[in-house]
Amino acid sequence: MFCKLNSYTLNGVEALPIDVEIDLQDGLPGFDIVGLPDSAVKEAKERVKSAIKNSGFQFPICHITVNLAPADIKKEGCLYDLPIALGILCCLGVFPSQALHQKIFIGELALDGSIRGVRGLLPLLCSMSNHPIQCIIPNDNHAEASLLHNLEIYLAHHLREVVAYINKEAPLKPCLSLGSSSKTPPPTIDYSDVRGQMHAKRGLLLCAAGYHNAILIGPPGSGKTMLAQRLPTILPPPTEEECIEITKIYSVANQLPDYEIIKHRPFRAPHHTISHLGLTGGGIHPKPGEISLAHLGVLFLDELLEFNKQALEMLRQPLESHSITLSRSQMSLTYPAHFLFLSASNPCPCGYYPDTSRCSCSLQSIKKYLSKLSAPLIDRVDIHLETHVPTLKELEADETLSSGDMIKLVLKAHQKQNDRFHGTTIQYNSQIPTQLLSTYCPI
Repeated sequence: MFCKLNSYTLNGVEALPIDVEIDLQDGLPGFDIVGLPDSAVKEAKERVKSAIKNSGFQFPICHITVNLAPADIKKEGCLYDLPIALGILCCLGVFPSQALHQKIFIGELALDGSIRGVRGLLPLLCSMSNHPIQCIIPNDNHAEASLLHNLEIYLAHHLREVVAYINKEAPLKPCLSLGSSSKTPPPTIDYSDVRGQMHAKRGLLLCAAGYHNAILIGPPGSGKTMLAQRLPTILPPPTEEECIEITKIYSVANQLPDYEIIKHRPFRAPHHTISHLGLTGGGIHPKPGEISLAHLGVLFLDELLEFNKQALEMLRQPLESHSITLSRSQMSLTYPAHFLFLSASNPCPCGYYPDTSRCSCSLQSIKKYLSKLSAPLIDRVDIHLETHVPTLKELEADETLSSGDMIKLVLKAHQKQNDRFHGTTIQYNSQIPTQLLSTYCPI
């Protein structure tokens, strides 16, 4: 008895089609899963067996072989539980194999037969767009699935519901396409909170307008972190396509809270003790790093010179190509990494240079401190801003620049850039190639 179902596996933030083949043969009882599965896939046999029994179906006493083809691609995660269980039930004659045609089943099975949400669902669904396919997914994943308009998606809570749907005994609840139209809540922070620092605010305004990378340099207490944290408040909200891109990455990284949609631009601020793998992504089970989680948002490295030098050097290539490729012995993964790079640093180890009345650092220690920042990396930072501790007069002043004032100017600048670069692949001033600088920016 043989049955084959179609499925997908993750490759970075993209998906590759695979076949789930189930074969039942007489002989000693056994359950083998082949096709380069990881531990989570191998453990599916215990979940599937209990789920089938606890759903009221008979589990076969024979040798079961599950093949995930092609066999040279690594299969990860729990998304194959549901198709494996349905393939076994199909081999037992619970429903005809023709009923599985043009259908994709995704979901992790609990021991009682209920269907749990899975990570990385949105990239899988995006790969099926514009195909005449019915997708049956866990109800837990309904929010991210609702981003898609051109796919027939149904939600399931339990294995029994899916079997009843296949046998046309009961319908499944369709997943309504909502897009990302609902408004995001207003930010709780604002540039009006920062007194003074008009020069730095002006620089960050240019940073947001042209998508330029920037670094803030100044003594402790001058407001570098406050200024950086408020940068997302002057960036335009993401479009629906950008919401899908951002949500795909967070879905793959298993960082979607309650599988909800990401409707705002990310702001990532990792601690300076982060490893280079945590920054760029990777590991035994590769996942996106901080630079990919900051895609279409802001990556802020506070205390820049306290970061591991190897981690900082790893930023050079993503800042140019806006992506990161991780090569492994069995595969090569590419994650998007188009982020606005913002950093902050003290000018010396004690932080008070060039105030000689407070700075106790020698020139040698200052040179050693600054040497962590290589010339190729600093060349990729367009705007360098100095901050100072605000005076009492600046703190008492009523006049300040708010995020609302600044975002109006940013949106106006973005519109000018859209008109300027119409018909080209350039979107922002920071993306103008060297050979076209004289064309767009004549001196």
